[in-house]
Amino acid sequence: MITRKALTLADAQAIAAAAEAEAKKNSWAVSIAIVDDGGHLLHFQRMDGVHLLSATIAPGKAKTAAWGRRPSKAFEDIVTGRLPFLAVEGITPLEGAEPIMVDGICIGAVGVSGVRSDQDAQIARAGIAALG
Repeated sequence: MITRKALTLADAQAIAAAAEAEAKKNSWAVSIAIVDDGGHLLHFQRMDGVHLLSATIAPGKAKTAAWGRRPSKAFEDIVTGRLPFLAVEGITPLEGAEPIMVDGICIGAVGVSGVRSDQDAQIARAGIAALG
């Protein structure tokens, strides 16, 4: 049997608060999704004024980063050269999600949607930084 680290609800709330602070600092309205290492939703919030589609995109981005153990941007880059990759079920190949890595192991991910993809990723990274 292995012992591994896992995100707690308090961790997810701290990540979400830091991500929201980054978004507010820049006057951006976004949806923020935090998932565990299996891509299961731990925390979700949709800020006032963000487009409704972001509520579906943010969790999809987060799941993609968790499953792939890398930023969702990596999958966007793959699709750019290989459109058939879009057939992979459950993948949202859009920049804006980052895996949460601890000691080289993915314990979850943060997905953000609502502004430009690079800005979404910036918000996700700011949230993860709250873990220290």
